[in-house]
Amino acid sequence: MASPGLQHPGFLLSNLKADSSTKTLFHRCQDLVKIIEDYPAKELHGIFSWLVESVFGSLDGVLGGWNLRFLQSRCNDFPLVVDFLKPSGAMMKLVYKLQAEEYKYEVPVNYLPAPVKASIQEGVLPDCPLFHNRPHFPISGMLTLNMALNPFEFFMFYFASCLITPKNFSSGQHSATDSAYFVLVDMYLKYFLPTEGSVPPSPFSDNRGSVSAPPARSSNISLAGYGIHSPSLLKHHIFHQPSVNADPAAQEIWRSETLLQMFVEVWLHHYSLEMYQKLQSPQVKEPFSPTEEHVLVVRLLVKHLHAFNNSQKPEQLSSSPTTHSHAHASPLEEFKRVVVQRFVQQKLFLFLQHCFGHWPLDASFRAVLETWLSFIQPWRYSEEKTTSPPAEGDRSDPDKWESFVEENLLVYTKLFQVFLNRALRMDLVNAKNALMVFRVAKVFAQPNLAEMIQKAEQLFLEPELVLHHRQPRGFLTPSQGGSFLSSRQRMVTDAVFRVKSHVYSLEGQDCQYKQMFGSELRAVVAKLIQIIAQARQTAKRISDQSTEAAANKSFLSWFTPSFSDMNNGLCGADLEDSNEFLKKTHEFLDRALENLCGIFKLSQSQLTQLLSSVTSSPVDGESRLPDCIMGQYGLILTDLGRKQIINGLRRFDIQYQGDPELQPIRSYENALLVRFLYRMSSLLNNKFGGHMTRLCSRPDFLGRLGRHYLADWRVPCALTRSPTSPRWLDRKQSARVSLRPLASYRTLLLLLLCYAFGAIFSYGPVSCTLFILTAAFLYAVVMAVFVDKLKTQ
Repeated sequence: MASPGLQHPGFLLSNLKADSSTKTLFHRCQDLVKIIEDYPAKELHGIFSWLVESVFGSLDGVLGGWNLRFLQSRCNDFPLVVDFLKPSGAMMKLVYKLQAEEYKYEVPVNYLPAPVKASIQEGVLPDCPLFHNRPHFPISGMLTLNMALNPFEFFMFYFASCLITPKNFSSGQHSATDSAYFVLVDMYLKYFLPTEGSVPPSPFSDNRGSVSAPPARSSNISLAGYGIHSPSLLKHHIFHQPSVNADPAAQEIWRSETLLQMFVEVWLHHYSLEMYQKLQSPQVKEPFSPTEEHVLVVRLLVKHLHAFNNSQKPEQLSSSPTTHSHAHASPLEEFKRVVVQRFVQQKLFLFLQHCFGHWPLDASFRAVLETWLSFIQPWRYSEEKTTSPPAEGDRSDPDKWESFVEENLLVYTKLFQVFLNRALRMDLVNAKNALMVFRVAKVFAQPNLAEMIQKAEQLFLEPELVLHHRQPRGFLTPSQGGSFLSSRQRMVTDAVFRVKSHVYSLEGQDCQYKQMFGSELRAVVAKLIQIIAQARQTAKRISDQSTEAAANKSFLSWFTPSFSDMNNGLCGADLEDSNEFLKKTHEFLDRALENLCGIFKLSQSQLTQLLSSVTSSPVDGESRLPDCIMGQYGLILTDLGRKQIINGLRRFDIQYQGDPELQPIRSYENALLVRFLYRMSSLLNNKFGGHMTRLCSRPDFLGRLGRHYLADWRVPCALTRSPTSPRWLDRKQSARVSLRPLASYRTLLLLLLCYAFGAIFSYGPVSCTLFILTAAFLYAVVMAVFVDKLKTQ
């Protein structure tokens, strides 16, 4: 490659594009490291946009880039890619090199999150200061509106968008938490949001913070005078306006804030409050549907933000959020203090609320559930260094965490209510679903948590009159002649306002709040307890039946077709139906029941009364169908019947009713013989079908003999059917030869034993064959003579 000083500006980009289709990723990374080290910023500026897109893929998903989401740690290129893209790697060095200059890179507004895009197109200032004063109109005649970003913002936007960009290809099964993308997200969070120390300075000086503080936004609830800091009252360095004379730490924190805001906006800000309210109508199509991989990355973000927030210095943690003791805090400490409530809370709540309402009723919901449980347990991610692990009651200390519960009340109560509604529709016999119910009950049963939630609800229900009688800002402290009562009254009033402002900002001032410990929700919990009890009975019954069936199995049962094989062969055995999983189901449901009783203070007598109304599971031999009504074409399930089937309480007697010759090949059958004998049977039936039908129609002895050997479908099957077309009644069925039983390993084994036994007594194959045919004929004669007589008696 020619020297940097002798090349045309576009020559470098042309060479890189040519190499991308001919060289391996290993050699391309080596070349890029050398180019970034040797070339000046002016040359690198020309390749930056192309390079970012070639790594992370295009925003429309057409170009996959390096497929970071599907690159697993077991791949040979994994360490190379991670080393190139890590916070101290060559790619970030290129970003810092360009950041030191005036370069800007454009991103179409159409690829921004829907609420941000709508605000910009309507000429309204977006909520996030990251997008303030950024719209750039391109050359006249073009209809697209672009957003001008600096190199660091441009890089982070593409990196964040890589997670949610739909891909036009499928790479099969992969582990989301083992991918290069997940590892890099973890690296960026730990580097730019450190729990220990400060953010490492960039290798190039940069005094051009590009995101300005947002102007104060009007609100229906005034935050002035209540000890609550609105976003507009935050320190200027929180919105990174560094100057030459500013604290170096304040100059460096803008990268941390930019990374966080970009992650939150791209990953979470897809639902505004107004948009979510519109989504309650079934006619409105969902604007965005997150994937399980997306939710797992969001959980990683939530966990790290809690650890980042909890890593504040002791003097910051000991101060009340409503005091001004943080006035002289460092920029990083101030950022830690406001990071969750200021940047994440509202957008995460709407994101989780959408997932709770629209996620399929399957085990993949576990990712959403654990993200929610991680957010409502900030004490799990405390950095306190102790010689022994803290007791569960000490971790959720009310004095330390009740303000967090008050400021996030809806995340606890409303999402708990939505989860209860999901749980009522879940198959709790499934161990994975039972585990989710147990996890939620276990978390909310932690010491002090229910009391903190109940206290926050009581504060919210305080009359509005309290707000007009609060003490003025300049109240006297006890040492100045004031009273402890005035200080306590002010704290209560501030707590009341903190809860009300949180609820009203998310739900609107006309919201109808449903108490978590109110009578309405208690009725739902009682219903869930009954469903849990029913699922326990069902799991125990199935487990007992499985144990009994396993004990009664004999050696020859491997060769014998069982009833379940014949009638449920298409369904197969699911792993969740195994005895081990059913035992886990019973354990999870028992503990969930215990925790729910603890949360809602249900006595043993109340629990006994609830369980006494539970319908017992059907006993063996008792056929109990789901609740149905008769329709035009058969039975139609009611809502009660659907719940009975979902929870395994009742079921239809499902049997195979198609052509027996076309059933799937069983494990006890030889596949080659089944296919060969089917062709032989078809030839005989096509040629002699009419003769066989007439034979079976005769009322004499020959007719009875023919009906024993030949399959006759004219006898209707007396089964209760689910809704189906009446055309099955019109099918004409005739007698036929079925040679398929000869393909069974059991039949083959019996024939082999007969020939072996004949050989012992010096009988040849012909003699044995005649003996077998004679025995079969005599057996048929006996059955033809005596079976009909037994039926008539």
